[in-house]
Amino acid sequence: MAVPASAPEAAGGGGFGRWIATGAAVLAALTTAALVLAWNAQQRVKLLEVELVKRQQDSGAQAAEARLLAVQAQEGVRDTAARLALLDARVAESTMQRTQIEDLIQSMARSRDENALADVEAAVRVAMQQSAITGSVEPLVAVLRQADERLARYNQPRLERVRRAVLADLEKARAAGVADLPLLSLRLDEVIRLVDDLPLLAAVDRRPGSRQAAAPRRGIAASAPASGPDAAAEAWSTRWQLMLDAIWTELRALVRVTRIDMPEAMLVAPEQAFFLRENLKLRLLNARLALLSRQFDIAQSDLRDAQSALERYFDRGSRRVGAAVEAVRQVAAQARSVSVPRPETTLAAIAAAAAGR
Repeated sequence: MAVPASAPEAAGGGGFGRWIATGAAVLAALTTAALVLAWNAQQRVKLLEVELVKRQQDSGAQAAEARLLAVQAQEGVRDTAARLALLDARVAESTMQRTQIEDLIQSMARSRDENALADVEAAVRVAMQQSAITGSVEPLVAVLRQADERLARYNQPRLERVRRAVLADLEKARAAGVADLPLLSLRLDEVIRLVDDLPLLAAVDRRPGSRQAAAPRRGIAASAPASGPDAAAEAWSTRWQLMLDAIWTELRALVRVTRIDMPEAMLVAPEQAFFLRENLKLRLLNARLALLSRQFDIAQSDLRDAQSALERYFDRGSRRVGAAVEAVRQVAAQARSVSVPRPETTLAAIAAAAAGR
């Protein structure tokens, strides 16, 4: 009975031992695993420390670089501010230039008709000034003719009224009998050049005896016979006749009978003839200057004096004297005060067309 009871106890003691061995093995395995895990954790911590140090060093370098970049950024900001100020100034200048260019473009963007009207008006005003200065209507006539031709090329209904006004002023200018002062001055210059060659009454040779005696001598010489019995007698008769004719011609030359209408003209001495001619030149020059300055009253007075001197002291039978007197008379007839017509109709039509009416 005692033997069977101890067998289970022995079997139970052997199972507990196995459990203890198993627990010890498990504990050892856990310890080993814990040690491995601790070693791994320590290695990881070391790696983390190294990484942290490295990252700290990198952060310091980056901070220094960031400070350098901040300084450079501040300098860049200052440069940018200066450039912005310069750009603002240039933008303001560009804006002003753009405004001026826009104004210029607007002024240049006028239509062709407006440009034509402006050109015609400017040309007409310049021609008015030239006509007022020269006293001639030719500049105004030329400009109005050119304006008519230019407006005819455009063929615009808007400009037709201006063209009609130009034609009306052109006819008015052509009808005005304005003296051509340059032409009159040239005529007076020609008369002044002729004064030294004009024959005076006191110096005119009116002796026809020499011409009248030449014909009888030539007739006697031609009628002399070449041969005949009475040739010697006729030859002596011819010689005596020629001698008598020569004596008679000389006697007639000693006395000259002339009708004197103006005694003072015949009594002009040779030394006074020079002053007479110079005085006539001065009269003509004064008349020329008075014409150029449009002092027609003074010019008429000088021309009358010059014409009176030509008719009184110079031989009116000479063609040169007659031409000089006629030239002075024509100048005196044309030298009159006539105002140059103003193209008011054209200017009014241009102003109306420019205003759009």
